[in-house]
Amino acid sequence: MKVIISPQAFKGSLAAMDVAKAIQSGVLLGCPSAETVLLPVSDGGDGFLDVILAAARGTLRSSIVTGPMGKRMDISWGVLKEPATAVIELAKICGIAMIPPEDRDPLVSTTFGIGEVILEALKEGMQKFLIGIGGSATNDAGVGILQALGARFLDENGFELPWGGGALVDLAEIDLSNLDPKVKGAEFIIGCDVTNPFTGPEGASKVYSPQKGATPEIVSQLEEGLKKFAELIKKRKGIDLNDILGSGAAGGVGGGLHVLLDAQVRLGIDLVLDLIHFDEYLQGADLVITGEGRIDSQTLYNKAPIGVAKRAKQMEIPVIAIAGSLGDGYQAVHKQGIDTVIPLRYSSGFSENVEKLVVAAAEEAIRSFVDQG
Repeated sequence: MKVIISPQAFKGSLAAMDVAKAIQSGVLLGCPSAETVLLPVSDGGDGFLDVILAAARGTLRSSIVTGPMGKRMDISWGVLKEPATAVIELAKICGIAMIPPEDRDPLVSTTFGIGEVILEALKEGMQKFLIGIGGSATNDAGVGILQALGARFLDENGFELPWGGGALVDLAEIDLSNLDPKVKGAEFIIGCDVTNPFTGPEGASKVYSPQKGATPEIVSQLEEGLKKFAELIKKRKGIDLNDILGSGAAGGVGGGLHVLLDAQVRLGIDLVLDLIHFDEYLQGADLVITGEGRIDSQTLYNKAPIGVAKRAKQMEIPVIAIAGSLGDGYQAVHKQGIDTVIPLRYSSGFSENVEKLVVAAAEEAIRSFVDQG
């Protein structure tokens, strides 16, 4: 029996590879003869860097760049060979988990550090960039990235705007004349974890900025700033940002990089599955086991388990998902290709060893699958 094991990270407790190894242990306890293939995944957020580097045998790098609140920080990114490619996980440079809840402020938080990493990679001759943009602390439409690369964002008096999404309400002009010339020949591929539009009721500011520390008044200011950006792009380039899939991801980074760097924006899980050659490994598989820290109605929105299940169902392979916990509406995942959902069995609260609980859930999953024949 061939079992493909493709979970994403259990946020706050286990990295994707650790989850995969725990599932493998459980599978082999329940079915010692099983052939297991570990292919941990990411939807563009947590684990994006680790998953790609592990699959492609890339190299981990470290740099000191500007963090989300302006302080210099030591961060990690990655390099792949043939062709030379930089792998960047936004969450490791300007992620929401990097800032204590009481200090979060999307009016001033910036993506500038990502641009600094891009500059460093360009200087080393890299011309391809894979950027996973889930888990951001920012709402600046990627303006910080462009500022680091030499672009100027000006108010009506010709003064440069400061960092942060709050300043975009004063945006009057975008000057790309000083953009680093090496950017023009580079290829940027963005993996987004959500498909929200740039602005509006389902847009970046109104849906996600409250999680990043925005009060209702700040949400309105951020929304107005993104509208200013979108209006300027529509006027200069004739592009409606709300027509672009995932333009609202990461506080508008998806849309900003698409229109100003000609970046290709893709669903993060599909990008990762292609990079790790997932479909090839599915050949001859009898079962796929995926999972994430919480499965609920939000899992339907292009999260990793659904992306994995869709690929498996194209080959009529059964799918079991292991969930750290279950939330409202989790049953809806059954309509998206997940046959069975098995939650972790906590006996004395959430302080238990999550890894051991994953092993137990995987053993339960494989025994049930074998018993059903």
